[in-house]
Amino acid sequence: MAAKLKKCMMLCCTRKPVKEEMTKETCDEAIAALQKLLSEKGELKAAAAAKVRQLTAELAGARRQNAAVKSVSDPVEERIRAGFDHFKKEKYEKDPALYSKLAIGQSPKFLVFACSDSRVCPSHILNFQPGEAFVVRNIANMVPPFDKTKYSGVGATIEYAVLHLKVENILVIGHSCCGGIKGLMSIPSDGTTKSDFIEDWVKIGKNAKARVETECKNLNFEEKCSKLEREAVNISLGNLLSYPFVKEAVVKKTLMVKGAHYDFVKPSFELWDLDSRLSPSITFR
Repeated sequence: MAAKLKKCMMLCCTRKPVKEEMTKETCDEAIAALQKLLSEKGELKAAAAAKVRQLTAELAGARRQNAAVKSVSDPVEERIRAGFDHFKKEKYEKDPALYSKLAIGQSPKFLVFACSDSRVCPSHILNFQPGEAFVVRNIANMVPPFDKTKYSGVGATIEYAVLHLKVENILVIGHSCCGGIKGLMSIPSDGTTKSDFIEDWVKIGKNAKARVETECKNLNFEEKCSKLEREAVNISLGNLLSYPFVKEAVVKKTLMVKGAHYDFVKPSFELWDLDSRLSPSITFR
């Protein structure tokens, strides 16, 4: 307390605002000490008492200023708050039974691979309710081949969904105007890359790119990308079968694997089976 009292006495000899020198707690304690000292030492000059009043007033002003700053809305905070409030009022509070059930555990029927693109949220597009779909989102909705080290994150997700959650369907959804697919289509023939991660990731679909370039030579770039959006999904479907537990479940017919393409311009949703050659796609418009 002596040190705080000394600091406050030093402030009494300056004209610097209290907020520049002391924290709120320190200033409160020092002012209280000065007031106690004044009550015990009547011989102290009136100037000291006046300085206490000045310090108190400055501290009150600083508090009001801080409160004013805090009262200014943070747009990000407000957006998140408004979003959660809407969810709580319109979803959570209107179906408490559902959320009570989900608090116990989950048993989704779908494992969904979708693009990270902000325009193609699978739950929004297909109206999946909480607990219905176990979702993986990444650039260009790629499913990499089985690899315990390079793609362990994706492998862990597939393994958990198939072996522990016992999902009955795996759905890989491509989409229109996909930036990741355009990136894949733009990779030079010599394989050189300009990014740290993106191009190396989308190269998972390099065989799809090679097929499109061979079979669609007369198409322009945008048309080739549209073809590649679907062909890359087929590569991902094939890669899923490289996971032993997926292949086993498909053979036992306890798991179905499907490809899809969402066109948000039209809009339309195209769906096909693992072997699209034997089962033509269905388009929902």
